[in-house]
Amino acid sequence: MKGKSTYSGTYRVRIGDINYGGHMGNDKALLLFHDARLYFLGQYGFAENDIGGPGLILGEAHVYFKKEVFRGDELKVSIHIEDLYGFSFVMHYTVMRDEEEVMHGSTKLIAFDYDNRKVVKIPDTFLMSINM
Repeated sequence: MKGKSTYSGTYRVRIGDINYGGHMGNDKALLLFHDARLYFLGQYGFAENDIGGPGLILGEAHVYFKKEVFRGDELKVSIHIEDLYGFSFVMHYTVMRDEEEVMHGSTKLIAFDYDNRKVVKIPDTFLMSINM
């Protein structure tokens, strides 16, 4: 199932995001995705540790770099959800600088009951809230 773009926000690249190569480090790309994911969840009243009961645990992550990203760049991050299953979904991220895509990627997120340390079904309240 493919979802519409459900979040769009901006991020200014800081000095701490820059590695010895003079551009954004690969680990910082995942932090950028993480930051955008927190805002996405927050706009629906959820958090990573509570999507209507269970939280989310990261099962997989991918980053595809298309252009270098530099200190001071203003980036726009858009999110949409695909591949929704009973226990997991894939969140896709597109990162633009002006009108140019600089990276994209995805994270597979799994509904997880942290109290009982087990995978659980995604709550209907979460699915209804994000229109899936």
